[in-house]
Amino acid sequence: MSSSTTTSSTSDSHIHSGRRCPVSGEHEYCPPQEGDSRSPCPALNAMANHGYIPRDGLKITVIDLVKGLRGCYGLSLPLAIVLAFGGFFLLKRVKPVSLYHIGKHNAIEHNASLVHEDCAKDQKYASVKVVPQLIEALTHEECSDDGSTTSDESALLDIKELAKFRVRRERECLPVDGIHAEIARGEMAIVLGMWGEKISDHGVPKAWLRDWLHEERLPKDWKPCRKQGLLDTMHISKELKSHMEQFKSSSAPTQ
Repeated sequence: MSSSTTTSSTSDSHIHSGRRCPVSGEHEYCPPQEGDSRSPCPALNAMANHGYIPRDGLKITVIDLVKGLRGCYGLSLPLAIVLAFGGFFLLKRVKPVSLYHIGKHNAIEHNASLVHEDCAKDQKYASVKVVPQLIEALTHEECSDDGSTTSDESALLDIKELAKFRVRRERECLPVDGIHAEIARGEMAIVLGMWGEKISDHGVPKAWLRDWLHEERLPKDWKPCRKQGLLDTMHISKELKSHMEQFKSSSAPTQ
């Protein structure tokens, strides 16, 4: 097994042996170096790129994940425990993992990713490469009920837009089972909870999402300002599911 990597130029490459990058410091951003392991999950990759878990993405323990999720994203202890221990359970792992392991198909990783292609049928692990066109569609276009789109660099992504895009991806991609559909909604419920002040009438800055999904870095100058809890996430996920069901039963286009 080989880790998926992003290689910088020879003159810029350096070794990541812990959470502190020898070039950028403790929690400043540094993209993965040659030999570093990464996953299809932007949240975990950003944690590694900022040193909240080992920057090389190797030998990550469940405790590393709990501490990293709390320190990086401000998640509550119960939510961080559920995500970390639940992830190890789905991977059927007890020993430390590399980020590469997170990409095992239909463990945590699933079909109909917002910005990744489905795992190839002959592959056990999904690709870590994002599809730029999907990021553009998610963060630049606002889809109205008549099918028209508008682009606004300062726009926010609200829960209804996200629901439309999730419906679109599930129609475009291979089927997603109930468990992984719940995981997919939970992933974005956490993002909406962290970055959207009031989900009903505000959303997540699309510029933040672009950096997070494409560069796998935290928004500039952003720090967790409140604790995202398990019940908060469940509530937002339920609301997202409700909007998705409305769009699925509606004749309104989602593309």
